Order: sequence, then structure tokens, then C-alpha cells
Amino acid sequence: MFTARLLMTAVGFVMSFGACAATVTVITSFPKELTAAYKAAFEKNNPDITLEILNKNTVAGIAFVKETSPGQRPEIFWASAPDAFEVLARDKLLASTAALKNPNIPDKIGNYPVNDPQGMYLGQALAGYGIMYNTRYLKANKLPPPKQWEDLLTPQWFGHIGITAPSRSGTMHLTVETVLQGQGWEAGWNTLLRMAGNSAAVTERSFGVPDGVNSGQFGAGPVIDFFGLSGKYSGFPVEFNYPLETAIVPANIALIAGAKNPEDGKKFISFALSQAGQELLLSPKISRLPVLPYSEMKGKVPAQYPDPTELAARSKVQFDTELSTQRYYIVQTLFDQTITFRLKELQAATKAIWEAERKLGAQSTGPQAKLLKKAKALAFSPVVSNAQINDASFVKIFAGNKKDADINQAITQLESDWNTQARKNYEQARALANEAMR
Repeated sequence: MFTARLLMTAVGFVMSFGACAATVTVITSFPKELTAAYKAAFEKNNPDITLEILNKNTVAGIAFVKETSPGQRPEIFWASAPDAFEVLARDKLLASTAALKNPNIPDKIGNYPVNDPQGMYLGQALAGYGIMYNTRYLKANKLPPPKQWEDLLTPQWFGHIGITAPSRSGTMHLTVETVLQGQGWEAGWNTLLRMAGNSAAVTERSFGVPDGVNSGQFGAGPVIDFFGLSGKYSGFPVEFNYPLETAIVPANIALIAGAKNPEDGKKFISFALSQAGQELLLSPKISRLPVLPYSEMKGKVPAQYPDPTELAARSKVQFDTELSTQRYYIVQTLFDQTITFRLKELQAATKAIWEAERKLGAQSTGPQAKLLKKAKALAFSPVVSNAQINDASFVKIFAGNKKDADINQAITQLESDWNTQARKNYEQARALANEAMR
């Protein structure tokens, strides 16, 4: 009988331990300050569940979900890029979360749906895209505060900007798409190429830009708003401006199809959408815009905190998630092949163009002016034209399965062609700018 009691006690202990050992794994690109706050608050309310944070950039997170077998996948995908969730939904990698909606959260921000109409993911916060800058750096280098994207494209900003790549950051992908949708394909790439030409570096992660601005490594850079706001409210000498060409869109949360522990995953989503979960967003180190209306926040919104409703009303961009999803991999690949991997050549061409422009001054006619104009066209025009990006057969190549040998070969050839063409364009642009100065 004693042995039986011991056995029953042991079984009870194992069952009790097993009940306490439930884990919810969250794939997210969000910084530690945010995830740590949610982990502590959720585990306090749910002591029988451990929240495990798997930090990956959005692109790597998508790949991880795709490569993990059903039944072994993490429970939650949590990120700022709505087009990333469209990619996951398209590939049947998300489970419905329609029943988890908070009824106090509006259906739209401006004209943009807060939640997926199909119920596959929900808006958990709101995000805008803009320019973060270091006030001390600007004063030391006699630079004016940048308010619009165009302000970063002038010669005086050469070498003072930090950027990252959309292949390394879902938020940078949204920033790039915001510029492209606000200005059009070719004009948008002109802005992106000029901004990149003025940059000092392409950072490895999205965190690299705000960290560099906070520390004074960079004067300014394009970031998602919470990087700039959290830096400001944490005491760094930084400010953040929303250009007129911004997009106020949801940062989303979703339940992954084939997750190990979907029921407890749903509990975390419900917590993140609750009033307690929304109030965490207002912490100075997090500084995100809630999806819950300010009228529901019981006076807890700090004075002069950005109002997402007002920002959405004045924005010139009505973000098209379907368009962004269609060209998701094209934009990433084109940016890498012509900017990330060819930054030195682009910087050299940009420097030569600005030097030639300074030497020529107001001269707008004559052979030197024509050479400079041609140099700018070569350096700051995309190697993929507007006609190509609107060609369904061209777009279809990147939507195919890269494991297919023919598709992989076609994409590899395009990557090589773009990289080679970019190098030639930048080298020729530099040569023409130098010739214009003679």
C-alpha cells in the first residue's frame, strides 16, 4: 500500500508538473522591451503558461513557419507588416482568430481594415512610418530637421543617414512600399535610391537604424514610429516626424495553423487585445499606438501622444496590402541587388553627382548640365520599369515555388541581371558626373 501511495503521489506530481509546463511560443520581430513586458504581464495572469519568445525578423519568421512541420509549429506570429500576414494566410499557415476579436476595437483605421476580413489575423497595435532624427547630431552638423522624405535627398545629407533593407526588416518593407505607393513605382524608387545614396550604411536589422540614431551614429533614418517614439520618451535626444506620405496600418497578431498548443495561444491573443494588453503599449519604452480607442483608455494616454485617427486622416497613402503582397519578393530582391549589395558603387555615384552639382551651380543648360542629368537618370532610376512591374507574367515568376528548378533558375538570372545592370549604371553615372566637372 505504501508503494501504491508513492506511485500515486509521483503520478500526481508529474501530472501537476505537466499542467504547469504549458508553453506558448511567439515568433516576433519586436524588441525585447516590448516582448518582456508582455511576457511578464501574461505569465502573471496565467501562471500555468510559460511564454517563450522566438525573436526573428519578419522574413526569417515566415520562413521558419513554412519549414516547421504541422503539429510542431509555434503558436503565435506577431509583427508589424500586414503583407507578411497575407503571405502566411495565402499559404494556409494561419488559423482563424475571428472569435477572439475585442468588440471595443473599431473595424477600420481611416479606410484600412484593422482586422483581416477573413478572420485570419487581428490588429493588435497601429503603426506609422516616418523619419527619426537625432537633435544633437543635426545641430552639430548644421542640418535642418527632416519632415518629409524629400528632405533626406539633398546633398547636405550625404553620409548622414542610416537605413536597413526590406529583406532584413518587415517594417522597412512597409516603409519602402509606403513610398512606392505614395509616389508611384519609378518616382518612388528614385526617392529610395537617392536616400540610399546619401546613407552611411545598410544595417543588419531594423533595430540598427534607431539604435544608430539614438547613439548619434546616424543623423536620421526611416523607421517605424514606435522606434522613434520609444527613443524620445526614454530620454534620448531624438524626435520623430510622420511625412505626409506615411501609412497608418495595423501591427498584427495571428494564430499559426498546426501549432502545438493552439488553445493557450488563443489566450495570449485575447490578452494582447484586452484593455490591460493595450495599456502596455503606452509604456515609454514601448510607445506604440493602441488599436483600442483612446476613449476606452481611461485617461492613460500621455499628453501630446500621436493620435492615429488624425494621422490616418491626413496621410496621402491608402495602403494597398494586396499590391504589396503581389510584389513582396520582387521589392525585397530589387532592393538588395541594386542597393544592399551595390551600396558602395551607389554612394560613389551619388557623391560625384553632388560634387558636380555644386561645381555647376545654377547652370541648367550646356553639355556639362546634360552629362549631369544623364548621370542622375542612371543612378536614380530602377532597373525594373513600371511596365515590367505591371506585367502579370513577370510578377508571377516571383510568386512561384522557388524549389521548382525552372522558377529558381529564372529568379537567379533576374537577380544577376539586376545586380550587373546596377553596377554598370552607377559606374557610368560616376564617370559622367566626373566628366561634367571638367
